[in-house]
Amino acid sequence: MANITAAEVNKLRKHTGAGMMDCKKALVEVDGDFEKAIDILRKKGQKVAGSRADREANEGVVLAKVTDDKKSAAIIMLNCETDFVAKNQEMVDFTEKLLDLGISKACKNAEELINTDLEGRKVQEHLTDMIGKTGEKLELSKFDIITGDVAFAYIHPGNRVASVAAFNKADVADVDVAGKDVVMQIAAMAPVSLDPESVPEDVKQREIEIGMDQARQEGKPEAMLEKIAMGKLNKFFKESTLLNQEFIKDSKKTIKQMLADYDKDLTVVTFKRYALS
Repeated sequence: MANITAAEVNKLRKHTGAGMMDCKKALVEVDGDFEKAIDILRKKGQKVAGSRADREANEGVVLAKVTDDKKSAAIIMLNCETDFVAKNQEMVDFTEKLLDLGISKACKNAEELINTDLEGRKVQEHLTDMIGKTGEKLELSKFDIITGDVAFAYIHPGNRVASVAAFNKADVADVDVAGKDVVMQIAAMAPVSLDPESVPEDVKQREIEIGMDQARQEGKPEAMLEKIAMGKLNKFFKESTLLNQEFIKDSKKTIKQMLADYDKDLTVVTFKRYALS
């Protein structure tokens, strides 16, 4: 049996992030073989991943970033089980590393990112390692990249809410100010869509049905229900579509009107918002 030194245990701990006793046990089990010890600790991570599969991962880290050319922005959500793990700097750094990888590889979604190579191994394998370190279920649940003439990103303090938006014009005076205001608006007001035309049909129908049910319960005549529901739908559009929302810094203006103050043709072409529940 090899004589396992404290220095070897510490080296393995630094390399894997596993606990000292776990590292020592792994080294003893493989008679001091460093690479095999790493494999054992990875397998432990896989075992943890399996045992946590039925747990809820409602906490996590949400980050966003603009690309170097400022034409695209990416947003990511990595879930875990507890706020304690979510606030760990290693978890935040790992999420940022995945965000940067997704940008560099132009990944279209979380599934594509999780199957991308990172330092010679798939992201999924690195995720399994992190599960072994944290002892919690981890899930790369969301990733998106949006593109326009200029893009913006915002992360609310605490890494629980983030937003990105892309505009149709970059050569506008103070467009950076407008962009910052818009991504903060998205984070704060959670619009469901850009404008009424882009609201999914099933969402519209659900709002109409809810409006009719509410009017019926209020005793309104059956012949008036649809008209009342359409009025409620228009109110929904005003409150829940980005360009029609009241600007949080000036409620006398909509976002569309605020953007027109910078340039009559300036508008948002797409946006994304991620938030932990």
